[in-house]
Amino acid sequence: MNDEQLLRYSRHLLLDDLGVEGQERILAGHALVVGAGGLGSPVAYYLATAGVGRLTLVDHDEVDLTNLQRQIIHDMSRLGRPKAESAATTIAAINPDVRVRPVVRRADEALLSELVAEADVVLDCTDNFATRQAINRACVQHRKPLVAGAAIRFDGQVSVYDTRQPQAPCYACVFPPDQQVDEVRCATMGVFAPLVGIIGTVQAAEALKLLAGVGSSLAGRLQMLDARSMEWSEIRIGRHAGCSVCAAWRETPHLVTTS
Repeated sequence: MNDEQLLRYSRHLLLDDLGVEGQERILAGHALVVGAGGLGSPVAYYLATAGVGRLTLVDHDEVDLTNLQRQIIHDMSRLGRPKAESAATTIAAINPDVRVRPVVRRADEALLSELVAEADVVLDCTDNFATRQAINRACVQHRKPLVAGAAIRFDGQVSVYDTRQPQAPCYACVFPPDQQVDEVRCATMGVFAPLVGIIGTVQAAEALKLLAGVGSSLAGRLQMLDARSMEWSEIRIGRHAGCSVCAAWRETPHLVTTS
């Protein structure tokens, strides 16, 4: 680290669990953030301020006035601009040392496989079930930890799915891809603005811990927040031996592709 970085990240360096070595791992890290909206905004903000070396931001959508109630990485001057590019502009103003790659494309299977393979940690900040499953499949295939969050109305949830741990579930172990899901979107159901900030900040914290190699992650634990009463609850979650996504990959490690 240079003198400016020692000053910028000094409050991290004072933490015994993190220190210089942990901060250097963050600086060398590469995070893939899928979704630059309500959850992606605080995620990208905190990863950037903490000094994550590379950020890849994927979002095919454009900034709309209705987004600004909660998507704090965008502003009025960016209306109509691609969200990924808008977020990259904000990050550059906060921490120009972070190398940001905005990807203005829909996150399909081929793109996700390519981008996940390059990343050290993946953050799911999307709002639809099919994309969540596609992200999970890519993370399982490439053995990359997935930090997944969700928020709708006053309800949020967050967990880490890290199949590098033998007993940790993947996302599909907990939410099978063939289950019937009623898609709920902010556009029709609404969302409490600070809720996405709370969940997104937890996602950023989990990603930073994974990159720095400190603490213990939420792998195997699903945390849920009821923002009406501001009460957290937690359930233990385990791998499903018959999971249609991760079972085969666990049994045939020679097929796993790593970056």
